[in-house]
Amino acid sequence: DISSRRLGRPVVLMRAFASPLSLFLISIHTFFPYIPAVKSIPNILSSIRIILAPLFVFMYLQPELIWASLSIAVFAVAAVTDYFDGLIARQYGAKSSIGVFLDPLADKFLTFAGFICLPFISEQFSWWVIGLIFARDIFITVMRIVADRKGLKMNTSYSAKVKTAVQIGYLYIALLVGIFTKTDIMIGEFSRYLLDTGILGILLYVVMLITVYTGIEYVMMNKGIFRHTEKN
Repeated sequence: DISSRRLGRPVVLMRAFASPLSLFLISIHTFFPYIPAVKSIPNILSSIRIILAPLFVFMYLQPELIWASLSIAVFAVAAVTDYFDGLIARQYGAKSSIGVFLDPLADKFLTFAGFICLPFISEQFSWWVIGLIFARDIFITVMRIVADRKGLKMNTSYSAKVKTAVQIGYLYIALLVGIFTKTDIMIGEFSRYLLDTGILGILLYVVMLITVYTGIEYVMMNKGIFRHTEKN
């Protein structure tokens, strides 16, 4: 409106305080509008996610409760970077061929880090189930590399995004349960009860089935990559 135009950017910035996310995005646009390096932020965030993954594992497996608890904060920060790198890439046209590969790779580093910790919580989290989840994600990553080298574009599906959300949600619950079992508070008793029922181990099978299904779906949707590879 006219009043906003007269007052200029201060009004825009004041309104942005209603949303921290909006303030963050506007600050980038306000203070770095002409710096090409801003477009590398999504890749930087993906790289941070890769770095935080092993740090999370190291902290979570420490016997001291304080380190295990802080590891959840590290995991959460890493997960949040996944949201922001995609948002900034779309908002500022910062998509790149490196980012298309680096973003899902960073997601896999984070989920792998979470799954690796599960067998240390309880034997109900079977290594072979986790191995199947790893195998699916590694195979799809190899497909992406082959497609990229051949100059082909891989088709993605909505179910793959659901798979990632299911994995992250499950890991949050299972990892928190693993920490709370070390405490004497009420939620600690409930967490120990959950482990004793074996429900989390059963849910891991569900996560594995969803993961494998989306992997098969990926292959069926991108069969052309294999045909193209055979011809060459």
